[in-house]
Amino acid sequence: MTTALLLTLAALAIVDSTSFGTLGIPVYLLLASERSQVSRLLIYLGTVAVFYFLVGVALMLGLSTLVENFGDVLQSRAAYWVQLVLGVGLFALSYRLDPKRRRRLGKPERRFEPRTGGPRAMVLLGLTAGLLEVATMVPYLAAIGMMTTSELPAGQWVPLLAAYVLVMVMPPLLLLALRAVARGWLEPKLERLRAWMAKHSASAVSWAVAIVGILVARDAAVRLFFL
Repeated sequence: MTTALLLTLAALAIVDSTSFGTLGIPVYLLLASERSQVSRLLIYLGTVAVFYFLVGVALMLGLSTLVENFGDVLQSRAAYWVQLVLGVGLFALSYRLDPKRRRRLGKPERRFEPRTGGPRAMVLLGLTAGLLEVATMVPYLAAIGMMTTSELPAGQWVPLLAAYVLVMVMPPLLLLALRAVARGWLEPKLERLRAWMAKHSASAVSWAVAIVGILVARDAAVRLFFL
């Protein structure tokens, strides 16, 4: 396990923490007026964290088997060139996801506002958000791919995966703590953040894909030209 890998994983986790499922929906829940909002938010975040962790474990086990059988191929220069092209391709794809481009093509922007409810509704909301973001969890998939190709033992990648998920859900927990001591000061800012995320959620996806593309291409370039 290298420092470069840890820093890259931390950067990917921070990118993941700004997604609509890990930040946007929690902000909606924080602004709900009911007294049970804290417990609802914790149930939602717990569901999202467990979902991501279990998906990560399943992917790591599956990819580990793949590496055991094709490790030499996956760590060859040809494979790293494929990774470099993939990173550049993700960066290029981010422009296609740019909402400004969608508007130029006459395609409407998609917006989503979650409904709140009891504990069961929060679990269902967390699972739904996780399932909807499976197809777009590019940072998470990139992180799992890097941990797999680094051939980390389970004793290292399990806590790394848990730490990654914890970083993902940390921002709304910090907002919750800050709201407890400075509610009057924080809530107007949360309202502005909620409105901004509702309007720019598609743009956030575009930026996330671009950042992941850069990190994936950088990792491949380091392995190709400096290691």
